Amino acid sequence: MEISSVIGAMVIGIVIGVLGRLVVPGRQRIGVLWTIIVGIAAALLGSAIAAGLGVDDTGGVDWVEWLIQIGLAAAGVAALDRTRVRR
Repeated sequence: MEISSVIGAMVIGIVIGVLGRLVVPGRQRIGVLWTIIVGIAAALLGSAIAAGLGVDDTGGVDWVEWLIQIGLAAAGVAALDRTRVRR
């Protein structure tokens, strides 16, 4: 894996994490770093799921892949927010 693809994955992960956080209603009590980590994980997992379903190579913008990634990020943000200790 080249450094440009790693940086690209991190940038896409940040965008996916922020979009996933926007989808979840209410205030989330997780930090920016956790949002980025969840976004990167959701981007990688969503790409693998899209490849498994065969919807990852449309020749243009892969809207289904983006929706899968955002949905996974939203689920990850919500799950992580529920595990955080309330004060």
